[in-house]
Amino acid sequence: MSRIPLTREEITTSLSGLTGWELSEDHKSIRKDFKFRDFTAAFAFMTRLALAAEKLDHHPEWFNVYNKVEITLTTHSAKGLTVLDMRMAQLANEYAG
Repeated sequence: MSRIPLTREEITTSLSGLTGWELSEDHKSIRKDFKFRDFTAAFAFMTRLALAAEKLDHHPEWFNVYNKVEITLTTHSAKGLTVLDMRMAQLANEYAG
């Protein structure tokens, strides 16, 4: 997948299909908070997403406390959002159920 930064139009189009993701003010990252029934469910989600991240060679910034997982996505090498971030966001939504 491409590590070329998306245009603002491409970002807007991509986000229209991604429920719950918020665009940062500088348009260089997206974030979402996930909530699960307990720590085990949150950790299982993170494990599934970690395996997908390895396959894509694209890793999320995340923070976990008990049943909550906060995720921020950006492509540091591109200094902005790429199709990799949108794919990770899509997978996170799918894995969260």
